[in-house]
Amino acid sequence: MLTVETDIASRLWPSADWEALAARSVAAALAQTPHGHIADGAVNIEVGVRLTDDAEVRTLNRQYRGKDKPTNVLSFPLVQEDLLEGLANSDDGEVLLGDIVLAAETVAREAAEKHWSVVDHARHLIVHGLLHLLGYDHELGDAEADAMESLETSACAALGLPDPYADIVG
Repeated sequence: MLTVETDIASRLWPSADWEALAARSVAAALAQTPHGHIADGAVNIEVGVRLTDDAEVRTLNRQYRGKDKPTNVLSFPLVQEDLLEGLANSDDGEVLLGDIVLAAETVAREAAEKHWSVVDHARHLIVHGLLHLLGYDHELGDAEADAMESLETSACAALGLPDPYADIVG
């Protein structure tokens, strides 16, 4: 079973059913991966989604990544990549996969630049963040970036979103 706990920590986020949107985004991303079956297991797999502001994300980014600036999304995996396959067979009952944190001002600015709604851009970033929780990393090289982008594009299509990389040249 998959549970997504959503925390709206900033009033800067537009009004929306964030709990449902986050849950669908996490499920769509997970379904695109070889780990999709963990959502259907007896173990409760939990993902936290925190919608906060640039100030909090900047602090987290500085503290955990050594980068003193806000960013759109941060992911904090709590399960080692090599242990993901065994999650469906765990007898622990509940496993916290990790947390995804989004920064309102940065997401809004990027959404405007892409001509997307804030909600749709956030949904894409939740997909992106979930893939990071599963060990995907676009900064490890072109092959890894291509694999991650392909999964993101498929998950976004499943959510009715356009290709998030369609306008990126390069």
